[in-house]
Amino acid sequence: MSRIVNLRQHRKRRARDDKREQAEHNRLRSGRTKAEKQRAADEREAGAKHLDQHRLDRDDV
Repeated sequence: MSRIVNLRQHRKRRARDDKREQAEHNRLRSGRTKAEKQRAADEREAGAKHLDQHRLDRDDV
């Protein structure tokens, strides 16, 4: 004898599982750790500081 399956619940469960799988994929693809974010911010700040140190003022030209 076969099991009785509520198709509405089955579709919803499958949709939730698909969303979880997609979310996991997105986290792996674009997620960064706090240390990585901090390092990127430090590099941006160092780059901006370097550019500011080499900027020519209008009085010097």
